[in-house]
Amino acid sequence: MAKVLMKGNEAIAEAAIQAGCRYFFGYPITPQNEIPAYMAKRLPEVGGCFIQAESEVSAINMVYGAAGAGARVMTSSSSPGISLKQEGLSYIAGAELPCVVVNMVRGGPGLGGIQPAQSDYFQATKGGGHGDYHLVVLAPSTIQEAVDLVMEGFDIADQYRNPVMILGDGMLGQMMEPVEFRPLSSKRELPPKTWATTGYTGDRPRNIINSLFIDPQALEEHVKRIYQKYEEIKKNEVKVECYNCEDAEIIVAAYGTTARIVKSVIQKAKREGINVGLIRPITLWPFPTSTFEEWAQREHVKAFMSVEMSMGQMVEDVRLSVNGRKPVFFYGRTGGMVPEPNAILSEIKKVIGGVSR
Repeated sequence: MAKVLMKGNEAIAEAAIQAGCRYFFGYPITPQNEIPAYMAKRLPEVGGCFIQAESEVSAINMVYGAAGAGARVMTSSSSPGISLKQEGLSYIAGAELPCVVVNMVRGGPGLGGIQPAQSDYFQATKGGGHGDYHLVVLAPSTIQEAVDLVMEGFDIADQYRNPVMILGDGMLGQMMEPVEFRPLSSKRELPPKTWATTGYTGDRPRNIINSLFIDPQALEEHVKRIYQKYEEIKKNEVKVECYNCEDAEIIVAAYGTTARIVKSVIQKAKREGINVGLIRPITLWPFPTSTFEEWAQREHVKAFMSVEMSMGQMVEDVRLSVNGRKPVFFYGRTGGMVPEPNAILSEIKKVIGGVSR
């Protein structure tokens, strides 16, 4: 298929449709409104169903219902809207249902602003809702990658019966880039949805979708089994990009839009004779811990620095992964302020100067 110029939010919506999503339930909030608007137009054309719910709480519970029936279903929102969906996401994870949730992050806390941010990292990767559970969290840095990860996200959700979150930001959603809607390069053997509540006709046992366990022993066994699944996800689904890390004196950790900025900083640094590398987590959960462990043991790497559009959230996972082998520094902007390349380079020079003494 030829490439087409599309806005990020609209490309994400089309990618979901190409992946077989036929149900979308959502509620308007900037800067992701183009996703439900696009779905409202396109889903009826492919025999799907779009509903603008009366609230985010209603939308996520509609997702619960459609996912329980075995449908490919998606919702999207931004920051405070995702906060309202957290109880439902915990229920969906507890009931082991597949779905895709898109969060185009805006500045916060509170209503914040509609500018891009990465301050929902904790919310996405540390739970957000109640109980012991995880979402698979995918963080694209280009619109093409967003398209590819949305399509793969539905397969990951189906394979593990677990919700998948696409964590973008307002910049990624609003910019335009050429994209191609192509088949996935690797085909997964997806299990049949024999668990789905498709209507009891007497030819199989009754299926019950539930996350309530009155017996504490039964609940603990359920959670332990879910965590065995999470170990499989950790083993099979980690995605990470290492860029210019060979011989790098300092390695920057960044994801999403910020990683794009860091790549331009690396080129600026190279012209000044400074060798900087980038580790870009594509899966924020599971986090590419082993990649940081590996590079932290290289003698030429003197330090790490996490660059984020937040006050410092991913930096905690970087520090845990590096585990004291090398110093880890942080540089971030918040409130919708995007890190500026010259400022990042200035911070890198300070770090190199400090660790070289």
